[in-house]
Amino acid sequence: MLQQTTIGSRAVRPFPFDVDAKVEDEAETLWSAATRQTVAANRAIYSEGDRADRMFKVVSGAVRTFQLLEDGRRQVNAFYLAGEMFGLEAGESYHFCAEAITATQLLVVRREALKHRMASQPSLIGDLWRLTAFELERAQAHCVLLGRKSALERVASFLIQMNERTHGGNAIELPMSRQDIADFLGLTIETVSRTMTQLEDQKLIDMPSARHIVIRDRRPLAALDS
Repeated sequence: MLQQTTIGSRAVRPFPFDVDAKVEDEAETLWSAATRQTVAANRAIYSEGDRADRMFKVVSGAVRTFQLLEDGRRQVNAFYLAGEMFGLEAGESYHFCAEAITATQLLVVRREALKHRMASQPSLIGDLWRLTAFELERAQAHCVLLGRKSALERVASFLIQMNERTHGGNAIELPMSRQDIADFLGLTIETVSRTMTQLEDQKLIDMPSARHIVIRDRRPLAALDS
C-alpha cells in the first residue's frame, strides 16, 4: 500500500556519481518538491506499459525492475538501492515493471515538475543526461555479463558490484533473494547456490547466511569480474 506526504530529502545522495556542491544543491531543490511513497515488500511500483509520468529515488529498501517473458520467465534487468534513481524514460511509457524487494521508502517527482525544474535550472539537464549515460553503461555491462561470462564470472561480478554499491567494507547484506539474483544473472537458482558454495570452498567468500556475504579475498574474486 502506498502512502504519500511532501518532504525534503537531505538523507540520501541524489546521483549515483560524484557531483559538485552546486549541482547537488539544485538536485536537492528538485527532490524537495517530491512526495514520499511507502511500498510494502513485493508490491508493484509501476508496470510495463504504464504511463511514465514519475521518476523515483530510493530512500531506504531496494527495488528490482524486470520484464516477464512470453513463456512466463522473469528477466530482472536492474536493482536499485538507497540513494539511486530510477523510472526516467525517454518515451511515454515504462519499458519494465518495478517492484519493491523489501519494505521501501521512495521519493517521487512528477515528470511535469521535472520539466519545469529543468527550464529554470538548465544545469539539471546535463546531470540527468549523465544519469541516462550511467544507466546505459550499466545496461551494456549487463548484456556482456549475460552473453559472454560463465556462471562463476557472473556471480563474482555481481558480488563485486554489490560490494561497491553498498560500501559495506568486506561485508555485503543482500536485500534480494537467490531467485532475484538468478533472474538477474540469467541462471537457475540451483546454479547460483552451487556457484556461491564453490566460491566459499575456494575461500574467496564466507556465507554466514544466504543474504550475508563476507568477501575474504577480494583480488581473485575481482579477477573473475575482469
